[in-house]
Amino acid sequence: MSTDLDSLRIDKDKKPSARAPIWTSRWIVGGVLLFLLFGAARYAAPMLSKPPQVQTVTVTAADPAGVRVILNATGYIVAHHKIQLASKVVGKVAWIGVEKGDRVNQGQVIVRLEDDEYRAQLQQAQGQLAALEARLKELRNGSRPEEIAVAKANLDSARADLANAKVTRDRTRKLVDEKVLSVQALDDATARYDMQENRIRSLERTYELVRIGPRAELIQQVQGEIIRARGAVALAETQLNNTVIRAPIKGTILDRNVERGEFVTTGFVGDRGAKGFVVSMADLNDLQVELDINQNDFARLDAKQKAVITTDAYPDRKYDGVIDEIAPEANRAKATVQVKVKVLAPDSYLRPEMNASVAFVEQGKPADSTGKPLIFVPITAVRDGAVFVVESGKAVRKEVKTTSNTPMGLRIEDGLRGGEQLIANPPAELKSGDEVAAQGAAGK
Repeated sequence: MSTDLDSLRIDKDKKPSARAPIWTSRWIVGGVLLFLLFGAARYAAPMLSKPPQVQTVTVTAADPAGVRVILNATGYIVAHHKIQLASKVVGKVAWIGVEKGDRVNQGQVIVRLEDDEYRAQLQQAQGQLAALEARLKELRNGSRPEEIAVAKANLDSARADLANAKVTRDRTRKLVDEKVLSVQALDDATARYDMQENRIRSLERTYELVRIGPRAELIQQVQGEIIRARGAVALAETQLNNTVIRAPIKGTILDRNVERGEFVTTGFVGDRGAKGFVVSMADLNDLQVELDINQNDFARLDAKQKAVITTDAYPDRKYDGVIDEIAPEANRAKATVQVKVKVLAPDSYLRPEMNASVAFVEQGKPADSTGKPLIFVPITAVRDGAVFVVESGKAVRKEVKTTSNTPMGLRIEDGLRGGEQLIANPPAELKSGDEVAAQGAAGK
């Protein structure tokens, strides 16, 4: 019993080991390094790997009548010239005579603004002009005969007073010499005589001015004031006329932006407060299709390239078109060039902002065939009822419907339009969305 207890007693003299075996530390360090290397490899693998190279061909679509489609594109129908009709003056809407969708003629009244203030300003300007014109007429006509007669009578009266003053002065001098009157009396008589002489000289100048009329400089000054007053009248008349807003072209009202009682200003201020424009309108007989053409496909098009236009809303209706505008610079962010195709004969079925498809055809070929286009692709390009096309450097899977295998290739009934960059022999592991490097795309 004691032996068993002794075996269980802790030996205090024996110290425990201070460090773990060496092989344990090596396994831990190795595991951490292996984990880090695996994570780094997994992170770096996508960066080091290059996208697979694939051989591509350009899908072409041929009309049964012989029209060859060289490129298909989608975009939106836009009005060639869309007008946001604004007011030239500030005011409150008194009347509006159109609704959205109304057709208007050039010069037709669309909106009337309250014009009381503008009429008052016109009357004030007209009154100022009339006063200045009367003043000019007065200056040009010179003094009236009555005014000249009054000036002449005043001068004659002053001359008579001068003669009387002379007689009085001479008599007073004689009496002073005779010692009858004092010298002061002679001084007073002489002063009166001198005053009458000065008065005559003043009246003579007045009479001369009245007789010859106003100076030329004064007339020119009034003429300048009249020119300025006429400008004020013309401005007031223009402001008054601008309270009536008319249609600048024959077209259709696309949007009505104001109601009766709302305030209209001369600049854009947003949705709240005063309105910057009253209606937007356009000539719907002048329509275009706005397209963004990939830079890789842009070289296939020429100026005045013919095209056939269809819309998603009316796919059975086709419209002839021709390239009307090409943007002078490319969109670097989208890698596209904007092209606008003019609709040669639009009708009431077309609306701005509709989705539209445009098939560009070979130059010199007719663009009026209505047959379904013929599309053939290599049989190796079709896998499990789908094909892969290259878009922006990535493979995109598209479901297709095939009909028959011909010497020209496998005919595609639905799923392709023509103009796509098709992967001729897609790898088995290729998935939609994978990055690929296209090799020398060529027309079929």
